[in-house]
Amino acid sequence: MPSSLPRPIAELPLRRLTPEDLVACADLCEDRGWPRDEHRWGLLLTAGTGYGVDDPEGKGLMASCVVTSYGPRLAALGMLLVAERYARQGVARHLMNRVIAESGDTPLSLYATAAGQPLYEQLGFSVLGRAQRVTGFLRPIADRSAAMTVRPATGEDLRAMVRLDSDVFGTDRTHILTRLPAYADHIRVAHDEKQLIGYAAAWPSNGTHVVGPLIARDTATAQALVASLAEATDLPLRSDIDARHTELLDWFEESGLQLGSTTAVMTRGISELPGDSTRRYAPLTVATG
Repeated sequence: MPSSLPRPIAELPLRRLTPEDLVACADLCEDRGWPRDEHRWGLLLTAGTGYGVDDPEGKGLMASCVVTSYGPRLAALGMLLVAERYARQGVARHLMNRVIAESGDTPLSLYATAAGQPLYEQLGFSVLGRAQRVTGFLRPIADRSAAMTVRPATGEDLRAMVRLDSDVFGTDRTHILTRLPAYADHIRVAHDEKQLIGYAAAWPSNGTHVVGPLIARDTATAQALVASLAEATDLPLRSDIDARHTELLDWFEESGLQLGSTTAVMTRGISELPGDSTRRYAPLTVATG
């Protein structure tokens, strides 16, 4: 049954979430029909800043949102969730206004579902592009480019991965990449005779392995990285690919994956994401709302 708000929306207290709130965050996901994804919440609550509104009835969280900062040039918003019993009462707008105020002049980005997009547009976000979800089992790919080597990443690769990541994303994400070995089940790097030209990771979520980040010099490199990850797991793959990479999406379909839902990539305070979109195929995690 829907619950009425116990006080005016403007008076709802906002607090910082901590790793101790992980179960409550997962419960909120489950309440909205999302996978609990405690593994992803663990990363978000340690690498980012979580905001929450407690349910005054003592039933966990009324709402949540996470901000992952990449320095003064960009912060990513995600996991905007409102408990079903408090839906459609302005809680999401209240929480977003507070989070935007907390972020100051830092440009913001997010991935929006069709349901959430109108609210974000009203709050000053604009659609920059689309992300296309793909899922399924990748059929074995025999053709590999002789001009590159793809292998499991080692600790010695981290510095080169950070340099490549900073170049492609246009921001310093060291605090994310240093957590990647503990977060991902499989990490692959691609390099030619001179340098690292791509890397990709696969992490567990709801019976799948999610591919992301996926950074590559070109489509052939992205294909080789994904094929190597597919060989390492018995689970179906899932990924959210920048829809501009049509050649890679066509290859996914030819290789047995299915196209799923799309999300809008939206920004506020910036007209284009920093970095090099031609080499940015998939993010680490898409936390839509």
